Amino acid sequence: MPATAAPTIITIRRLMAPGPAELAALTDVLIDCVEGGASVSFMLPLSHERALAFWQRVADGVVRQERALLVAEDEAGIVGTVQLVFDLPENQPHRADLAKMLVHRRGRRRGLGEALMRAAEQLGRDSGKSLLVLDTVTGGDAERLYARLGWQKSGVIPNYALWPQGGYCDTTYFYKAL
Repeated sequence: MPATAAPTIITIRRLMAPGPAELAALTDVLIDCVEGGASVSFMLPLSHERALAFWQRVADGVVRQERALLVAEDEAGIVGTVQLVFDLPENQPHRADLAKMLVHRRGRRRGLGEALMRAAEQLGRDSGKSLLVLDTVTGGDAERLYARLGWQKSGVIPNYALWPQGGYCDTTYFYKAL
């Protein structure tokens, strides 16, 4: 009889002041996602310094309470992340933008994306938000995840961004009323 692997324990937590070790782990997640082909604002090659600088800016925004940063962790450390951006125009206090939902390739197909999304939605509710908005590459795994979780597609913009290796990709906008 084949042995079955022990279930992996995944925890989701909010980082209030990301430290150097957390920033290094987030840097690794971002680089892995971009190297894996994810269109998440960065082009190849993505240097460690550039990725770390991005996360340092995110951490500054977290400390200023302009955004919330959630991470998914397994036995090896941070394996995924998502952000809620609260720093929006004054006529939009009721909503937040969901940004940079990233899962390291070593953590895919384990329910991490769904766990991060559910945690982000709950954080939105807990923060008094009634609407969340996001965009994602059209036709990708994330688009299917968002639709499965009840997010509503509002439209597609062709040639919106570039793939990390070059070439245009479309983006699909989604929203979710909380």
